[in-house]
Amino acid sequence: MEIKRILFPTDFSEGSANAIPYVVGMARQYGARLYILHVVYDIAKITGWYVPHVTVDELYADMETSARKEIERCCVEELRGFKDVDRVLLRGVPYEEIIKFAADNSIDLIVIGTHGRKGLDRMLFGSTAEQVVRNAPCPVLTVRVPMYKK
Repeated sequence: MEIKRILFPTDFSEGSANAIPYVVGMARQYGARLYILHVVYDIAKITGWYVPHVTVDELYADMETSARKEIERCCVEELRGFKDVDRVLLRGVPYEEIIKFAADNSIDLIVIGTHGRKGLDRMLFGSTAEQVVRNAPCPVLTVRVPMYKK
């Protein structure tokens, strides 16, 4: 098994934070290039609603500015001394963009945190991790939020 490219999609949540030690440890162990990816959710694609263009542009500009700051801060301590890392910001439906990025960049492994949503939350928001597992062109390691914190 050869792992040269690892993708870490993050939404900056607790679920993603729990995956950081796994993704960084694996990138170091395999000497792999690490891609840290955040997808800004394209609201127009999920709602189908018409939203005035200027308002949407301003909203996306704010969301992307915040996401750029977060992605630059993501894993800074854990990646100290690790040079082979790219940070990528995309816009779209997260699971679609993650799968497309993995295919387009010949990713060998995706490491993704899960939320453990249930009930109505899951029905409304779905599970990005589940869609990635079902449709990814490569193996996917999912990391759950621990049931019991030590």
